[in-house]
Amino acid sequence: MEDFKNIKSTVKYIAFDADDTLWDNEPYFRQGEEEFAKIMANYASHHEINQILFKTEIDNIPLYGYGVKAFVLSMIEAASKIGGILITREHIDAILDIGKRQIEAEVTLLPNITQVLAALQQHFRLIVATKGDLLDQHRKLSKSGLGIYFHHIEIMTEKHVIDYQKMVKRLDIQASELMMIGNSVKSDVLPILKLGGYAVHIPYHTTWQHEMIDHSVIHPRFMECRQASDLLAILL
Repeated sequence: MEDFKNIKSTVKYIAFDADDTLWDNEPYFRQGEEEFAKIMANYASHHEINQILFKTEIDNIPLYGYGVKAFVLSMIEAASKIGGILITREHIDAILDIGKRQIEAEVTLLPNITQVLAALQQHFRLIVATKGDLLDQHRKLSKSGLGIYFHHIEIMTEKHVIDYQKMVKRLDIQASELMMIGNSVKSDVLPILKLGGYAVHIPYHTTWQHEMIDHSVIHPRFMECRQASDLLAILL
């Protein structure tokens, strides 16, 4: 925690993850999974359907990346694995409807996030650093009305150390000047700490299995907050 004492004079750029940090996201995927399980209910158990879908999604990340479109393609592939030749056009149409409703859904901001961004913008350069589908993330940012607070938008295919290195290089800054804030320890915290920056974890009430880690983080440049408004006491 010692490093956080001088944070106000060290950090100049604050990057925010988008999904489940600025606005709700994971619940829509969980709802989609439940709807998919109902569509496939005649062909396998709920547990088997979930397992097949999850494995299909993970296997497809190198091909499709993240986001709703990748989710829909994985559901169609999983449906084929589960139902085989019994899968009909009606099944495919129902799966496509899940994705369309998810894309068209309203963007629900997390509590106090607008006030937090407005306050921090007066003192720092703010960045969106998220992964996912380029079009979908820009669409959500537009719907959210939060774009006015950000100096730079970075939509990555992955959030590994090299991806953050590229972002830091594009911004022409030092990693030590950057703080990353997000709900995923795996994607938003560990790579930034390894790079030499600061990280704040704000847990979300539900997390995708792929983003979970099995250990706690203890690091002088790491802090966990309960909610976004806690940032103001730390940074201002």
